[in-house]
Amino acid sequence: QARLVESGGGLVQPGGSLNLSCEDTRRTFRGSPLGWFRQAPGKERELVGFTTYDGLNTVMADAVRGRFAISRDRAKNMVYLQMTGLKPEDTAIYYCAGDLYGDQGQGTRARTFGQGTQVTVSA
Repeated sequence: QARLVESGGGLVQPGGSLNLSCEDTRRTFRGSPLGWFRQAPGKERELVGFTTYDGLNTVMADAVRGRFAISRDRAKNMVYLQMTGLKPEDTAIYYCAGDLYGDQGQGTRARTFGQGTQVTVSA
């Protein structure tokens, strides 16, 4: 059974930066895309972005493009989310995700999620 473990969440001031990490502990998605989703209070879970199996290509949601970036280290079975220019509306639980499906664009969904890590953007 796949297991994705996130880390790195916390409290940050508006305009600040934060880096999230995710380990694919069982190497389940070594040859597959991996992504990040988030869910704010009272809202549905939404795509943040994802990267291809080799980490060479990424797709980012409109709301975060230019501020967030995804990278991947296949040798370490890790995927990262670098967040800059954080805004209060970025406050959410962030989930690492695998087993992606959909249109390979903004409509991409996932079947497997980690336990999530809380990101709070507040002064």
